[in-house]
Amino acid sequence: MCAADTPTAQERAGHAGQGRAGHVVVVGGGIAGLAAAHRALATGSRVTVVEASGRVGGKLLPGEIEGARVDLGAESMLARRPEAVALAREAGLADALQAPATASASLWTRGTLVPMPKGHVMGVPGDPSALAGVLSDDGLRRVARDAELPPTEVHEDVAVGAYVAARVGREVVDRLVEPLLGGVYAGDAYRLSMRMAVPQLYEAARTHASLLDGVREIQDRAAARQQTGPVFMGIAGGVGRLPLAVADAVRARGGEVLLDTPVAAVRRTPDGWEVRTADRLIAADAVVLAVPAPHAARLLDPVSPGAAAELRTVEYASMALMTLAYRRADVSLPEGSGFLVPPVDGRTIKASTFASQKWGWIAEENPDLLVLRTSVGRHGEEKDLERDDSELIDVSRGDLRDAVGLTARPVAARVTRWHDGLPQYPVGHHARVARIRAHVGLLPGLAVCGAAYDGVGIPACIASAYAAVDQLRGDSSGAEELTAHPVQSLHGGAGE
Repeated sequence: MCAADTPTAQERAGHAGQGRAGHVVVVGGGIAGLAAAHRALATGSRVTVVEASGRVGGKLLPGEIEGARVDLGAESMLARRPEAVALAREAGLADALQAPATASASLWTRGTLVPMPKGHVMGVPGDPSALAGVLSDDGLRRVARDAELPPTEVHEDVAVGAYVAARVGREVVDRLVEPLLGGVYAGDAYRLSMRMAVPQLYEAARTHASLLDGVREIQDRAAARQQTGPVFMGIAGGVGRLPLAVADAVRARGGEVLLDTPVAAVRRTPDGWEVRTADRLIAADAVVLAVPAPHAARLLDPVSPGAAAELRTVEYASMALMTLAYRRADVSLPEGSGFLVPPVDGRTIKASTFASQKWGWIAEENPDLLVLRTSVGRHGEEKDLERDDSELIDVSRGDLRDAVGLTARPVAARVTRWHDGLPQYPVGHHARVARIRAHVGLLPGLAVCGAAYDGVGIPACIASAYAAVDQLRGDSSGAEELTAHPVQSLHGGAGE
């Protein structure tokens, strides 16, 4: 244990007093930081949010193309967990919540667009026949062999791709698991942690000799719950409205949101904490770091070198989103929300979302326009991102022509680049997060949250923020629950 990580006896004794209201400074104005601020205000704290850029929202970015409101970042949120939808309602967006107009997506595989199979968990079926039309006959036979194989050890963690390939064959991984996980993490299924990325499959693997048996149990439990309502939810005008509304709610409750204010250092003081920016010192009773891992590492170096060292090992993937607008009269698209692309096919785009078909509000607001998106970029495959914007648009148009016969010229196009936008969860990430929290937990009045820890989806980031604020008040149950059961980030259709 590093000396800087170790609190004094007086500080340990003061830990029990964390439930009192005080001044909480949240570093980072993404959805996690804003959710933390919202939660802290609800507990009676005074709150200051400090954001380095000129806007709030992080990877949630509202924009427009040819006069149409669109998302230029994440465009849907999981509705089967309560955090994101509840926060939207609390922030005044209840009337704007909207389910996708269509939930049917496709897979562009072996040069053909086929319906996305049903009856699977992140690409793994309960019944091999569910994958007919996607897998070859040999691939289907390989899936059926799962019942004959001896158990496969998962230990503390295992790569999703490695485990699934061992049980049901590489074709399932290459044709289904890879594109599905790629849409969430922009990562490599053969490196991604099953415990973190697909915790349902991890639990099934630990408790069943047959993976297909485990998937069937997951499906049976889901059927028994009889959950109603949409799996995913959007917001009319774009999910990018959510952080703006939460920031407004924070201000309305008396919180302060400082933009264009990079934090230079975070320092412990005899009375609590001090946050230093270029032109001011902010005294705080507690600090929440809601920034990406590299930035958190830099700020934690002087106070928790152990946590900083762990955070420096978190890798990120970069990606680009191409948003294209067409005259509706010039375009005829297949039905559905879009399609995913298996990387094994060697295409450049990894997905396309037919935004005007997926979100009714886009079509209603822009009846003469058709908007779609494509995405490019996976971890370790950044070469395509070196192309300039016009090249990325041309490549996207070429793949769209081959996939759906789209030959029309867009009336507008824009590229949004997300450099180091998605944290990667390789095998062992679960243990790394536990170590980070152990280091940070030794420092009263300090907490961390965000996409680098417990899930990359919007509900996961909000849950992480709530757990961080609760931990400052002496309640570590939320953080313990997230560490034990990470939030699975499911794919929101085709695209992102």
